[in-house]
Amino acid sequence: MTGGWAFEGHPTALSGGTVTLVNGTSFCVCGHDGEIHANGPQGTFFMDTRIVSCWRVRIDGAPAEPITTVPAEPFRTTFLGRALLGRRGESSLLVERTRYIGAGMREDVVLRNYGPQDVSVTLTVHVQADFADLFEVKEDRVRADHRRHGAEAREDGLALSRGSRGVRVSADHAEYDLDRLTFQALVPARGEWSTRVTARPVVDGELAPALFPLDQPVEQSAPMARARQWHEMGPVLRVFGAPALMRTLQQSREDLGALRIFDPERPQDTVIAAGAPWFMTLFGRDSILSSLMALPIDPTLALGTAQTLARHQGTTVEQNSEEEPGRILHEIRFGADSSLALGGRNVYYGTADATPLFVMLLGELSRWGIGDDRMAALLPHADRALEWVDRYGDRDGDGFVEYHRATERGLVNQGWKDSWDGVNFADGTIARSPIALCEVQGYVYAAFRARACLARVAGDDPKYWEDRAQALKERFNEAFWLPELGRYAVALDHAKRPVDSVTSNIGHCLWTGIVDEDKAGQVAESLMSEEMFTGWGVRTLASGMGAYNPMSYHNGSVWPHDSTLVAAGLMRYGFVEHAQRLASALYDAAEAFGGRLPELLCGFDRSEYAQPVPYPTSCSPQAWASASPVHLLRVLLRLEPAVPDRTVWLAPALPDRFLPIALDNVPLAGARVTVEVDSEVRVAGLPTEMVFSKDVPAGFVARAGETRPEWTN
Repeated sequence: MTGGWAFEGHPTALSGGTVTLVNGTSFCVCGHDGEIHANGPQGTFFMDTRIVSCWRVRIDGAPAEPITTVPAEPFRTTFLGRALLGRRGESSLLVERTRYIGAGMREDVVLRNYGPQDVSVTLTVHVQADFADLFEVKEDRVRADHRRHGAEAREDGLALSRGSRGVRVSADHAEYDLDRLTFQALVPARGEWSTRVTARPVVDGELAPALFPLDQPVEQSAPMARARQWHEMGPVLRVFGAPALMRTLQQSREDLGALRIFDPERPQDTVIAAGAPWFMTLFGRDSILSSLMALPIDPTLALGTAQTLARHQGTTVEQNSEEEPGRILHEIRFGADSSLALGGRNVYYGTADATPLFVMLLGELSRWGIGDDRMAALLPHADRALEWVDRYGDRDGDGFVEYHRATERGLVNQGWKDSWDGVNFADGTIARSPIALCEVQGYVYAAFRARACLARVAGDDPKYWEDRAQALKERFNEAFWLPELGRYAVALDHAKRPVDSVTSNIGHCLWTGIVDEDKAGQVAESLMSEEMFTGWGVRTLASGMGAYNPMSYHNGSVWPHDSTLVAAGLMRYGFVEHAQRLASALYDAAEAFGGRLPELLCGFDRSEYAQPVPYPTSCSPQAWASASPVHLLRVLLRLEPAVPDRTVWLAPALPDRFLPIALDNVPLAGARVTVEVDSEVRVAGLPTEMVFSKDVPAGFVARAGETRPEWTN
């Protein structure tokens, strides 16, 4: 269905002048002038393969002088420059290049002559294609033999190929050579000249269908239609006192729309890719959490993600891919060289958390009112996932889910902090697997509770799953709590020793509800301490730990999605001011990044640097970072639907700086709902059989002294 790739290395950082265009599994990374250079992490990619490694436009042999870049939709950008024409005075020839990405690339080139005389120029498009695997490009280790590929100049275009992959480059009125297209352009005075160049991928001899056909207006193309529908159907935010918040949430909605992947065989199943540019594929953990956090925008993203993951659910034991019956995949990839993937196959299953998260997602979909028939079809997959928890996830029968890679090519760490050094003791010693992570036990606890809810909806007795959840909670709080330190262990290692470092992982346990209430206060204070809270978010590892490094990937950095789940956990346990403070910090960070939260940022304190420090190889947009502002708003609204029970809880706890606020067209229970919050709360559009509860949501802790806006009908 989609392309994907492994990540357990050090991707090359993109320069500040880089432009990324994305459309499904196709994307392009280029310079701010539109040029694509072979030496570096640039190119046009299709199904994990770089089909264009060099793309340079020359006017009479010289590049145009860049003027500006004009972004439009995520798949379209215009590059403006001027042709200097030998530098004879000021240039009067504008070069406009509008690039479209989708199943390859299309570039419309327009030369506009603002001078009083006709201009005759030679326009050349230089093209190379090394067909390197994305994994090689990302880590800057493209092999020398990739420079050699087949090339044929035909009457209908330039054909480049290597093995089963190829690209066809063509345009009207072009002359073709083995590495270029040449045009003789006569640009009339005060007039223009134009051409359209396409680079379409070829797989196993088949030319990919054009997403932007030349015989119809671009506005009628499928990507444009999908973009229009996304904007028309999504919620509309009205923030009267906080324009920066509105910009951030609008950017999140646009980015989530750009990160959607459409399966050609099942176009109704839309899923979220993990992130651009390097993770435009389906990931288990990332896609589940992103679509769950994006539920207030479009529940069908979560449904499509769940249905697609269910189709790929493990069925057999296969060591290289780490597939096991019932297991939910970690990633999909379809590169030209599948041997570069984890396990050497196009689907890799090495993750401990995606399987219980999958069941959690199904529970959320049910509560959001996605439909009994759809849930009935997914229920057997939930049971297979929970069978995996018992049979394969709990490796030694101690009641906890552990991980230990089955192949040397697999991931050493299989939680969300999946870098090789992502799990360590307070002194910095790396923990050895099998490892039982605290947050994974929380996910399993929440999965049991979700299954109990699904049982009630189906008319079955939920007691079995409720009892299992309670028993796990008791075991967890006994085994993971470190009374002498007043905190939870982040994990149990291979010898069942508590891994005693202070991390953000425990915030996920607040989110799932597995933490005993009498211990929650110490957890909350630790998460918001100076060692953890930077003023922009919560560090992944406390500054006093042995492995702390504010510029590391998982040992001191700040991940917006991680901090968002921490905020959700703080709100769940009634620490409203902590949750508000953390949410405000994340929104401030988003504003500093122009409204778009990156995948992660460095963990420097806000008092040290006035602006958040970006992490060099961070993806942007990245799915769960893009979904975080949306989920934060839901957290602050304390919006918790329970459609099967005909109840929706809404107990706003928004900071005053965000008021007044209104949300229109929120998809809920098959309806479109409007919520307005200022000194009062007003709700309209909910189906008549549904009621809004003004109380703190079920499963949340209410603490004394809290005030909320009044309700009016």
